[in-house]
Amino acid sequence: MRNLLTTQDQNFYRELILKEAYTRLAWKMKYSEEYPSTFTARRSKSTGVFNPPPASKLSLPPVVQKQEKKPVIVRRSLSEAPLMRPVTPKTKADLYQGLSNEGKGRHLYLRKRAQKGPEEKFDYPILSSWDYGWRLGDYEIDLKTPASGRSGIVRNTFYARNGIFNVPTVTDQLG
Repeated sequence: MRNLLTTQDQNFYRELILKEAYTRLAWKMKYSEEYPSTFTARRSKSTGVFNPPPASKLSLPPVVQKQEKKPVIVRRSLSEAPLMRPVTPKTKADLYQGLSNEGKGRHLYLRKRAQKGPEEKFDYPILSSWDYGWRLGDYEIDLKTPASGRSGIVRNTFYARNGIFNVPTVTDQLG
């Protein structure tokens, strides 16, 4: 907040305002005939007195009635499948047991629902982004460490030459 109105900032804003004013003036001088800002209105011949036209010459535009938009209500028939699969009775029972601030009730219910993936909660992908990876669990994934991969090269060249002993633990291995 201290450096909002320094002399340098004030001079900058003053120069910016002047540049904008000069730019507007230059545009107005160049295009004033093509784009007039005021139109010449017909003035009555009498001076200072407003003479309205006679009532016979006045015509009003036709009245246009606005069409009322009806709200669109999407009703599903009983034969259509619901969007989300129903909750298991055990999970639903957890919703009514205890209070959320104790970690039970709604809090526990939402935690259990969040643990399930979209494939378990829905019959088909609702969003287009769900198409990627939908039913990915159906495919068996075999991960094998490549023999000529980078980790093997580092282990064989770096550790042996520099006298550093590589003692892998159980948690260091993949799979």
